[in-house]
Amino acid sequence: MNKEIFELYTDFLISSFRLTTAVSLSEITEGKVSHDKISRLLREEEFSSKDLWKYSKNFVREIEDVSGVIVFDDSIVEKPYTDENEIIAYHFDHAKNRNVKGINFITALYYSKDFSIPIAYELVKKELMIVDEKTGNTKRKSSVTKNELMQKMLTVIIKQDLKFSHILFDSWYGSADNFIYIHTKLKKKFISCLKSNRLVALSMKDKLKGKWSSIDSIDLENNVVREVYIQGIEFPFYVCKQVFKNEDESTGEIFLCSNDSKLNFNDMTTIYHKRWKVEEFHKSLKQNASLGKSPTKTVRTQSNHFFASLCAFIKLEVLKAKLKIGHFKIKAKIYSLALANSYQGFYQIRNARA
Repeated sequence: MNKEIFELYTDFLISSFRLTTAVSLSEITEGKVSHDKISRLLREEEFSSKDLWKYSKNFVREIEDVSGVIVFDDSIVEKPYTDENEIIAYHFDHAKNRNVKGINFITALYYSKDFSIPIAYELVKKELMIVDEKTGNTKRKSSVTKNELMQKMLTVIIKQDLKFSHILFDSWYGSADNFIYIHTKLKKKFISCLKSNRLVALSMKDKLKGKWSSIDSIDLENNVVREVYIQGIEFPFYVCKQVFKNEDESTGEIFLCSNDSKLNFNDMTTIYHKRWKVEEFHKSLKQNASLGKSPTKTVRTQSNHFFASLCAFIKLEVLKAKLKIGHFKIKAKIYSLALANSYQGFYQIRNARA
């Protein structure tokens, strides 16, 4: 990798407020860096999670702590006007409850000491073409599930001997396979949200009798953790119900589960609350690191731009540590400086002699 060009490109992703083209970056350097060099970086390299760890590990080691957590989640950066391929495809967006066109990505976010660093990622590749039995239309499908991608990422992360307390994820990743993999093979602790219809047995006796109930139908006292057995899994789980108020004053509830028998209600809810840091990460990645602003057209260049945006996010976290301000304030400062320079340039042009 041409490190000088790569650092220039990631700086550009942070400072840009428009499409991040190779031509624009070349113009900013007044031609000292040709657009061909920038295009070559995106076209010829092939970045991966391995490269992300190399890029992030120094800062990760600085913030590493046994109370840190690893958060798994996925998101979609919409690309409605870009040609479809194996990574730019239609994906179901649970927030919008409909299919959207874009890049679906899974990230492992390490959160410790109030800093969030992406340490592994996978792009969902829909490389298979299949015929929909209902409509007869051809559509794309991935040969690997998101749960399998999560396990692949975890296998790599564990090899880095990273200090953390729990792995956190929402109900979409709360499959029996993931629970068993983390508990049995990795021997690590997790906290997950459960869907309200998940079947549980209240005791080993009920489990052996096949007496299952949906978790929302059992009597779970607020602020209490209870041992249960989840259908299809041998080891016990520790579950609790958290009741909360929405912004509109309505009441909601979520069900949390863990394989950690030492957690009380406050421990479980406090640790799981850290999962929301991944939502802040998604927002900043899209708005402050130019994730969706590249007009790249091939799978390779689109994938490499995605990688560069992750590295730009890491740069923002390093700046946050140095300046003691958040990403959006950093971006606002850049914008203010840009406006000041623009005004000065206009002033010089206006007052220049003909």
